[in-house]
Amino acid sequence: MRKVSFILSLLFSILLQQSLHAQLQARTPVQPDTMPQIEWITLEEALTKSVEEPKKIMLDFYTEWCRWCERMDKTTFRHPAIVSFINENFYPVKFDAERNDIIVFQEKKYAQRRAGKRAYHELAIEMLRGRMSFPSVVFLDESTEIIQCLVGFKTPDQLMQLVKYFAEDHYKETPWTSYCKRFQAKGVFVDEE
Repeated sequence: MRKVSFILSLLFSILLQQSLHAQLQARTPVQPDTMPQIEWITLEEALTKSVEEPKKIMLDFYTEWCRWCERMDKTTFRHPAIVSFINENFYPVKFDAERNDIIVFQEKKYAQRRAGKRAYHELAIEMLRGRMSFPSVVFLDESTEIIQCLVGFKTPDQLMQLVKYFAEDHYKETPWTSYCKRFQAKGVFVDEE
């Protein structure tokens, strides 16, 4: 008798819990993701678009296991000023450094190969100059030549300073340290724009 009573009370509590869960779900409308997003495209798409309309390419090299990459995706790459500036001035490419496919870039084929304990894509190895640290952002000019490779997590303020430096061609004539002083003197930071 005790077993029957225990089973009935257990079933009753499970049904009650499911009912409450269903009611909560019905009351909480699903909100569409209204945050602005970077319009990531593939490298192949960026190269094709760059022929038609020359623009710099920004590659975000990441891995699935990289927690700092995840954090940068959820914070820096979601900041409205960053999203707007990158979408307007670059062809943004998200590139999994461990992907396993063949890519043709500048008439050369790249595939995945072993590098130590992990297997990395040869294009990532080449663009990151063998420094397999994530996240890493690589900027290519309109001729798809590497301008700069930047390693590590960047805050919105740090990234804004960098993307403006490359997008507005300051890197061609102004040393980075001089640019930083001018940028800070102007007081131009993403939270103030």
